[in-house]
Amino acid sequence: MSVSSMPAPRRHAAHTFFARLPYWLLLAMLLGVLILWRVVTDASYAVIFAAVARGIGITIYVTIVAYAGALVVGLLVGLARVSKNRLIYEAATFYVEIIRGVPMLVLLLYIAFVAAPATVLAVNWLGAQLVFLGPLAQPLVDFRVRDFDFATRAIIALIIGYSAFLSEIFRAGIESIERGQVEAAQSLGMSRWQVLRLVVLPQAIRRVLPPLGNDFIAMLKDSSLVSVLGVPDITQMGKVYAASTFLYFETYNIVAFLYLSMTIVLSLGVRWMERKMPQNVR
Repeated sequence: MSVSSMPAPRRHAAHTFFARLPYWLLLAMLLGVLILWRVVTDASYAVIFAAVARGIGITIYVTIVAYAGALVVGLLVGLARVSKNRLIYEAATFYVEIIRGVPMLVLLLYIAFVAAPATVLAVNWLGAQLVFLGPLAQPLVDFRVRDFDFATRAIIALIIGYSAFLSEIFRAGIESIERGQVEAAQSLGMSRWQVLRLVVLPQAIRRVLPPLGNDFIAMLKDSSLVSVLGVPDITQMGKVYAASTFLYFETYNIVAFLYLSMTIVLSLGVRWMERKMPQNVR
């Protein structure tokens, strides 16, 4: 190899590095550094950040609990959507189509101000019917709407809303498994439940992990809707502070920065997961 040909690979490597460099991420990081610099150097920004950051815990709590519940309900509905039982299939399809057709904000308000009070009335009515059982039924009669806090109502609404979308992801993952694998497992004497648990679900869940991650990011952003119920998340803390100080520009800069920081980190995690997963899962 001649000496003159040595720099070529280095130039090629440098060109490849800059071609793959995520400029959008560099710009986002630059924006984040500027906001952090304002927080450190500007007393008003520091106070706003401290006030708004108190809602981070609630935001993360609502997101994680609601998403965990939505995963469970979504998996059950997804299994019902591939069921051969006509009644189960139709009931699951009705649930999915109705829930997906209602905006998340409307669903949140409906659960909070219609379904929750109706549930309390139903529980109290049931307790009144069982009053002959003695003291065991008494707490049911005393159940009040105010005992059903808004954070719980918001979590239930997010679970119901997102379970309909997650169920379609699970359904697609289950139906993507080759029929030959199912037939081979059945030929070995496996029951239908064993085939589902040992052959279909492990592969299906691995295949749908990236879209599940994307929906987790979407839920993190949609968790801001709970602020309409007064739940003290990031958005609500920002609304309260901005309304009391009229520093709307500075406050919502911080609110957007906090959400953007969390979603970018999660997005990078999902992309890393997609690269690490094999292209063809068997």
